[in-house]
Amino acid sequence: MSSIRNSRTRLLTAAATVAIAALSLTACNDGSGVKDEGPSASSASSASTHESQGAKDGGGDKNGSGNGTDGKPAHDTSKPTASTQKPKPAATATKPAGSGSDTDVERIVCDGSNTKTTAAPVNRPVNHMLLTVTNTSGKRCDLYSYPAVRLGEAQSVPPVMEESQPQAVVSLEPGQSGYAAVALSATDGSGSNGYTAKTLVVSFAGPDGLGDYDGPAARPALPAKGVYVDDSIKVTYWQTSMDSALTW
Repeated sequence: MSSIRNSRTRLLTAAATVAIAALSLTACNDGSGVKDEGPSASSASSASTHESQGAKDGGGDKNGSGNGTDGKPAHDTSKPTASTQKPKPAATATKPAGSGSDTDVERIVCDGSNTKTTAAPVNRPVNHMLLTVTNTSGKRCDLYSYPAVRLGEAQSVPPVMEESQPQAVVSLEPGQSGYAAVALSATDGSGSNGYTAKTLVVSFAGPDGLGDYDGPAARPALPAKGVYVDDSIKVTYWQTSMDSALTW
């Protein structure tokens, strides 16, 4: 009877031992009873190599996100930096406004002291004479209005052809010439008080017109036989070209 009791005791003890072992195995399987021994040597070496490579590539973190150690995006090396960009060309200085304009140039009145005046009869138009004034000074001079001509013993100057007035004052650079025409007599013989003149005096107007300028006059030579003049005589305004002067 005692032997039967001992056998049951052993069986119960063995069953209890198996149950405990089964519970231990279950605990190991769910990971709660396994001790973390850390990464293996090969894993640690691989991680260290990855970190070093990330630092060389721009300070990225272990996950290769490209962020620096301070959490900010790493510098993008694909874009040129300030040191690699080509410098912009320096701005060139521009000429100040108004420099070299007419207001910066000294201008004088054309008269007998700074010009040379010639007088020559022309074939077309008939009974006309061309006056040519050339600037002989080193400055720009202005021919204002029209020439005041006195032929022979005339007591007055002839009127001007108003329709010949130009749009602007004729300005002559050194060496340039201006022109005016003198219609000496009527082509149809309707003029009166005709005479032959052998001398000519040309006076110049100032900015305010004839009579307000007392600069030296010019005395160009006339042909030896003189020129025929009657009371229909008229002159043109000063012109920039010979053709313009002989249009009237």
